[in-house]
Amino acid sequence: MNQIYTVSQVNSYIKGMFAMDAALANIAIKGEISNCTYHSSGHIYFTLKDKGGRMSCVMFAGSRRGLDFMMRDGMSIVAVGNIGVYERDGKYQLYASRIMREGYGELYEKLEMLKKKLSEEGLFSDVNKKKIPYYARRVGIVTASGAAALQDIITVSLRRNPYVGLYLCPAVVQGAEAAQSVADAIARMDTMGMDVIIVGRGGGSFEDLFAFNEEIVVRAIYNCKTPVISAVGHDVDTTLSDFASDLRAATPSAAAELAVARITDVFARIDDYKSLLLRLMQDIVADNRIIAERYFTRIKYASPQMNIENRKIYADELAQRLRRLIDDRLKAYRARLLICTEKLKVLSPLHRLSGGYSYVADVSGNALTSAGQARVGDSITVTLRDGIINADVTQVKEQDNGKA
Repeated sequence: MNQIYTVSQVNSYIKGMFAMDAALANIAIKGEISNCTYHSSGHIYFTLKDKGGRMSCVMFAGSRRGLDFMMRDGMSIVAVGNIGVYERDGKYQLYASRIMREGYGELYEKLEMLKKKLSEEGLFSDVNKKKIPYYARRVGIVTASGAAALQDIITVSLRRNPYVGLYLCPAVVQGAEAAQSVADAIARMDTMGMDVIIVGRGGGSFEDLFAFNEEIVVRAIYNCKTPVISAVGHDVDTTLSDFASDLRAATPSAAAELAVARITDVFARIDDYKSLLLRLMQDIVADNRIIAERYFTRIKYASPQMNIENRKIYADELAQRLRRLIDDRLKAYRARLLICTEKLKVLSPLHRLSGGYSYVADVSGNALTSAGQARVGDSITVTLRDGIINADVTQVKEQDNGKA
């Protein structure tokens, strides 16, 4: 029996053979870039291809200093380095130390020409973008049935909102028939009353994703009346469908997050709207109450009853003013009367009588102002302060020049 070797031993032996071959130590290889990935570690992983085959390549971060351009799928380059074996996987690859840009591949040139044409027609303009609804109840999906991208969309959507309706229109997403299949599925889904449509597939090479760069697909997305979210490949992959869509998602899972609102957020927004509506209603009711009170006040003051009440109040005010005027006038008259009374009192004969004087009159009541008016034997009356004396004249003495 021949000697038995382990897989690691064989891989190590083959790696040594590659290392000893001078032709593979510093080789320049021309090809078109595909599956280019810039890793977070700084390494660049890509595939070189031509019409007859493919080769895996890697450029480590330490070799990137001389790289003065951004590598993209479709570019034609010349990569210089050594070919070695990656023992863990047992496959050979090019370890590139230097990369030179030779030009763009035919496929990439075709893509750039189409991109320029469609851009000039306005298919990528933001003016034509439709708004993605916040709460979509019916979400259409255009992708391959049974694909991992479909499962990702379903999983994320149901986790975010189990009440949303998901509708699949299956399409071929890779190969010669893919572009027509995807375009037809978009047009069909547009007639089904969806709130939003997710169009896309999972990751793949530049060629695998090229169906979403075809003009027929781009125009189908642009002409779709329903808002479209493009979800083709991964974050680093960009297709013309992304430019024509109303919103681009980095992955199918991200598209589901953009299309399907989280139900807890929906409930929270409803509560916010409820609180806002309640505040607005309270403000409106308060404003209308103030207006109603103003009208009520105006009606109240304009009513006949209020006019009568106001006139009663005015009449009471007039009555009070009249009473004050009468009282003031009576006070004035009383004061004048008191003054006149005092004056009359001073001038009154009775006042004089109270000072010891008396009033003398004949039997007829005529006042005797002179002694010559009386005769002996006449009857006279003498009025004093506290009574009247009837007397007869027995003697009359007249004064001469004021002397007795």
